[in-house]
Amino acid sequence: MILKEKIIYLSILLVLFSACNKQAEILIQSPDGQKTLTVFPISEPTETGQVSFYIKYNDREIILPSVLEIKSHDIDFSQAFAVKNVEEKSVQNEWTTNLGERSIVPDHYKEVKIYLESSTAKLNLICRAYNEGVAFAYEIPAQNNLSEIKIDDELISYRFAEDYPVWSTPERKPRRLTAQGEIRKIPLSELKEGCERPLLVEVADDIKIALAEARLVDYARLSFDANDQVKNSIVSSLDGKIEDTKQDLVSGAVENVRSEVAKVEIKLPFQSPWRVVMMAKSYGELLENNYIIQNLNDPSVIEDESWITPGKVLREGTLTTKGGMAAIDFVASHNMQYVHFDAGWYGNEMDNESDATTVTLDPKRSKGPFDIEAITAYAKEKGVKVMLYVNRRALEKQLDDILPLFQEWGIAGIKYGFVRVGDQHATAWMHEAVKKTAEYKMVIDVHDEYRPTGFSRTYQNLLTQEGIRGDEETVPNSHTLISMFTRTLAGASDNTVCYYNKRVEIMGSHASQLAKTVCIFSPLQFLYWYDKAPAAPVKDDALWGNTNTIGNEPELEFFNNVPTVWDETKVLTAEIGEIGVIARRKGNDWWIGGINGETARKVDVDFSFLKQGANYKAKIYTDDETVKTRTHVRIEEKELNADSSLTFDLKANNGFTMHIQL
Repeated sequence: MILKEKIIYLSILLVLFSACNKQAEILIQSPDGQKTLTVFPISEPTETGQVSFYIKYNDREIILPSVLEIKSHDIDFSQAFAVKNVEEKSVQNEWTTNLGERSIVPDHYKEVKIYLESSTAKLNLICRAYNEGVAFAYEIPAQNNLSEIKIDDELISYRFAEDYPVWSTPERKPRRLTAQGEIRKIPLSELKEGCERPLLVEVADDIKIALAEARLVDYARLSFDANDQVKNSIVSSLDGKIEDTKQDLVSGAVENVRSEVAKVEIKLPFQSPWRVVMMAKSYGELLENNYIIQNLNDPSVIEDESWITPGKVLREGTLTTKGGMAAIDFVASHNMQYVHFDAGWYGNEMDNESDATTVTLDPKRSKGPFDIEAITAYAKEKGVKVMLYVNRRALEKQLDDILPLFQEWGIAGIKYGFVRVGDQHATAWMHEAVKKTAEYKMVIDVHDEYRPTGFSRTYQNLLTQEGIRGDEETVPNSHTLISMFTRTLAGASDNTVCYYNKRVEIMGSHASQLAKTVCIFSPLQFLYWYDKAPAAPVKDDALWGNTNTIGNEPELEFFNNVPTVWDETKVLTAEIGEIGVIARRKGNDWWIGGINGETARKVDVDFSFLKQGANYKAKIYTDDETVKTRTHVRIEEKELNADSSLTFDLKANNGFTMHIQL
């Protein structure tokens, strides 16, 4: 990663003025002048908050005066604050990456740091205004002879003018998946405890915002709920400490028993994660600008990132040596990069006694034989990398043992399964594990409930994660079109794309499955999730859904050729839950994915994003029942330029893809 930065330190030019209630207001505005965050410390002692703020977008107040409240038995933050000092800087920055949705990431913002002091506490508030939104974090400096602090909770009340629609995950209840749950549109007054971030709020036809969190590394997770005490208000809070965990052995849903003790225990001084308000005119612009989450994280600390390889992955489900060799041959011949061996290779993943330092097959999943070292040796000959799944039970007790062992075996990556999320300890363990894995030059895919907050900028070996209701859940296109403009605002999403499995008929179509590799960004794209390589043994034991053999349909060339990381991304059409068309560039080639929901429609695509004066050749893949193949995908070729336009007549739940070459 290359970092180019220009920081301009300015004299204090902020407007500090007295309102009628004699509160000092401190205003910070984005470089484009459209987003404004105004902070005013509470001027009198109060039990309900210490710092208030409001946010404007194009001079419209989109978040009304709202309150940040920090609760602690160690430091009393409820007394009136005075502003002791304000520092301001303006940053013009960009950084480059080979592992993102764009290769050059703009990072321009204005920042103020406000030093607050009361009779009982010191508190610093760091505020940033980007063209993509605003963010703030608080810093608690060393004080009162304390070396650490226990924080009971952090409550932020976001107040709105109306009961706006929001797109919410399910209420957090025992044994219920939330980060992977169904996302529904509801009034904000109907929000329930544990709503995941980012939370998309529809303020107006031309104003979409998302409440998010960035740089969550050693802290408790933030989530949302309706604030019953204040009309049209959303309140955030922190997850409590997990004392015990029970897990549904079928769905994997976790029931966490939480204690009533402090939610955060941390050494002083420290800075909280960033609280983010993303802002844009449309769903598409919000998604195009999702790099604000990574911008709020530290730059990469990995000096040589050449070993971090993105790519396409085939899951091998038989857990046999023969199946592994067949999968490697298929991957090598189809421009894929990884073979992944999932749960069962070291025993029952749900058994605390299972040992990930041994190959001890779960008899319910495989009868073997499974020679992992022979498999990795063959993979190396073929230029293929191998990944292994490890459940959090083994990870938590054996990580320091399995990393050197996996390195000896020749393993290139690990998929973390069922990691605990939410409380500070689980968060800190997870990100420390990412750091340790980087030391052994292994990439990571975190599955199940983990949602990203931008740490993959700092440790780019964290290539992707689930935290999405993906193809394993047999989601219809309409829900994929919700995830595209909500969950993916947070970053890469491992959707586990299916192709030949019978659930595709329920979800949508084969062309829309092709399109998911473009529409849902993930540097590791798992393809053919329930399917097997032609030479692999048959496995159809209901543990994996029905298993079909990957065929040789002509459109598979799209999977063969499509990249998983990009130089440029443009959202061409975006209507949440209804229709989405995304174009991404890699080098001189453009790739377009279009997914349609439950209503048949015509979709116009103009190609003004192409290079002016250049002529391109395009391959177009659409659903067509008259095509006499198992998948009914038609392939056409056309010549295009920047003045061209095409209209697609899409049936319900269909899609299309394009590969455009210069």
